Amino acid sequence: MKKINNFIDVIKKRRSVRKFEKGKTISVESLKRIVDCGRWAPSGANTQCFDFVVINDKKMINKTTKVFLNQAQRLVDFAKGFPAVNKTYLANTVAIIIVIGDPRWKVCFPHASSKIYEKEYNDNNEAIFLCSIGAAIQNIQLGVTAEGLTSAWLSGAGEETTNRELSKLLGYPNWMKAYGTIPIGYPAKTQNKRYRRPLEQCLHWNKYEPKQYRTHSQVDFYESTLRPFAMYRNEEKIENWPDFKDKLGNWANAFSLKNCNKNGKFEIKQNFSKPRTEGRSTRRRKLQ
Repeated sequence: MKKINNFIDVIKKRRSVRKFEKGKTISVESLKRIVDCGRWAPSGANTQCFDFVVINDKKMINKTTKVFLNQAQRLVDFAKGFPAVNKTYLANTVAIIIVIGDPRWKVCFPHASSKIYEKEYNDNNEAIFLCSIGAAIQNIQLGVTAEGLTSAWLSGAGEETTNRELSKLLGYPNWMKAYGTIPIGYPAKTQNKRYRRPLEQCLHWNKYEPKQYRTHSQVDFYESTLRPFAMYRNEEKIENWPDFKDKLGNWANAFSLKNCNKNGKFEIKQNFSKPRTEGRSTRRRKLQ
């Protein structure tokens, strides 16, 4: 198979950008090409369990933006520990693509013939459904990049309150869900690469390497302290941050080298459904 260097370039150039130039437009043909990338995404049982709503009318963009401004305020008021994101940039988008998931198609995935495996199959069917939608969202973002534009992936429409408001505005059944909201625009400034783990840390050959396992404490540190910086700083290699040692302290090697778990021991499963420690990130907000 011939090596496709240009496609690799598209993957590496994709960015989540939240500052767009004003006064720009995009053609309907460009939007069709972008959505067609989503149409070609893989899906469980080839169900193609997604639909795409393209919003390119200025009045509708403004109405959709209002829904997400409300959602952003709820994050500030009720989402403990998550960094606030100002979504006023949505007003400068040339279009917004909403990726809607249709849960009826999960009936096409494998279902248990025995009660013993019912939960196991149902859980996996949910994973198949969500992975299918995620593949479509990724394809759309790559299509945006290939067109010379940029985008972001907003997940807030998956929240019940936001989805209810969007379904009323856009006219889809409220039992479907907008899993991906993708604003498209022309970047107002050059966007560098976000932090990425070293390849040698996340790449395992032939079996899972215990020394590359990230410990519970490392997850806690990222969630409670490092996350706001790792999410938005424009530097791929974390060790190139000017305040690298100050920000990471004893965790510097775990985030920059191959082996982040020197003793090579695994831990028992624990509950990570909510923040477990308090740090710079988590203490900013308290549950109401």
